[in-house]
Amino acid sequence: MKPTAKRRIIAWAAVWVVTAGFLRVTLAAPEICPAYSPGDGQPAIDAGADWIVRTQEPGGRYLYEYDRRIESAKPGYNLVRHAGGTMSLYQLAIVQEGHNHQVVEAADRGMNYLLERAVDTGNGGMGPALAPRGPVKTGTAALTLVSLAHRRILTGDSSYDDEMRALGRLLVGQQLPDGGMLNFWDPRTGAPVPEVRSRFATGEAAWGLAMMHEAFPGEGWDVPVWAIMDYLATERDELEGLWPPPWPDQWAAYALGEMAEWGLEDHHLAYAQRLAGRFGQMIRWDAQREGVAEITHLPMPRGGGYGTILEGLGGLEWLWLNEPRLADAPLRDRLECGAARLAEAQSDDGAWYYDDQTRVDDQQHAISGLLMADHGFNLGGKKP
Repeated sequence: MKPTAKRRIIAWAAVWVVTAGFLRVTLAAPEICPAYSPGDGQPAIDAGADWIVRTQEPGGRYLYEYDRRIESAKPGYNLVRHAGGTMSLYQLAIVQEGHNHQVVEAADRGMNYLLERAVDTGNGGMGPALAPRGPVKTGTAALTLVSLAHRRILTGDSSYDDEMRALGRLLVGQQLPDGGMLNFWDPRTGAPVPEVRSRFATGEAAWGLAMMHEAFPGEGWDVPVWAIMDYLATERDELEGLWPPPWPDQWAAYALGEMAEWGLEDHHLAYAQRLAGRFGQMIRWDAQREGVAEITHLPMPRGGGYGTILEGLGGLEWLWLNEPRLADAPLRDRLECGAARLAEAQSDDGAWYYDDQTRVDDQQHAISGLLMADHGFNLGGKKP
């Protein structure tokens, strides 16, 4: 063999060795998924809920952000995350059939905090605002509505039906002709803030309005939901510059689960498949983050971020169970792998910390995600 050819073979062999080694610590790295069975997450769920309950103020406000290095709360508050924290407590209460009175009472205190801050947005609408003359965020209104819908499922109490309809009317008023949602309603102008969208608010509104249709069929709440879902399935990622697509929107997945028996169209199911692939890849990538692969893989997401992945998979799992047109997908496998890893990451005090800091939404999303792994979508009133 000529020396030149021999050197070429050696060079190519070296390239293949380097490539194989790179793949071994990136895409082809082995997964580490601790053993997990439904119910295994309950201790972590209870501890996370206990953190929210015991740090709540008597007036209903949650401890928003805490730094354990200085053993002190950090300033600031986010009303969308307050509404989300309330939602997670009601979800847990549904699974526990209302027997944990501390959780129910804390959720009701959190709900009262929201309703006390509700402002009239005209045309029979309303939405909570953090400041008396501050803007109403679409996401706050949507998750307040979701929380009230869960409370209604839990208690059978219809005394907040007027508030639910008022929140729904605000959301409908925030919708754009293409189906997307504006992010703010401004009390100074008495109108939505034009041209400002949110990557979260559209999916949140879809789920809230879908739950409205489930609670009040025949009132037309499904009409804006279909428009939102068309937008999410066909336009949102490109129009809003969300990359790489699809945006891992657990709120949209919740909405798809709620709509599982509505007769979704093929483009909605294609969107659901893309979402399932994205969430599954995110679990796989984290599960590969062991040993040498820690060099090439990003750190584990904070509890809030990881919990959203499980929430998304849980909503989609219910859709898969009810839609024969969808091909088999390893949603349950991904859910349980992620749940095991998330439960292991919990601190002894019940919180999930990232760089020694935790926020209420770290507990919120972790609780909701683990509930999905343990109980499925029946926490939204859907029975398996």
